[in-house]
Amino acid sequence: MSTDTETRIFSVPAISCEHCVKAITEHVTPVPGVSAIDVDLATKTVAVTGGDDEAIVAAIDEAGYDVA
Repeated sequence: MSTDTETRIFSVPAISCEHCVKAITEHVTPVPGVSAIDVDLATKTVAVTGGDDEAIVAAIDEAGYDVA
């Protein structure tokens, strides 16, 4: 569990294009408590502020990607 001001970085090696960025953003943004998300195509990471880690990982999985 995290706070609304804590930002965590999730490694998602399968991010390969702008479609990946859009899909992950669309699935993670509505997770309760998430106040910001930044999907970085170059580093294949997802930075998320707020929300619950398990819910975020589940949302990324629902988008079709695995968190490393």
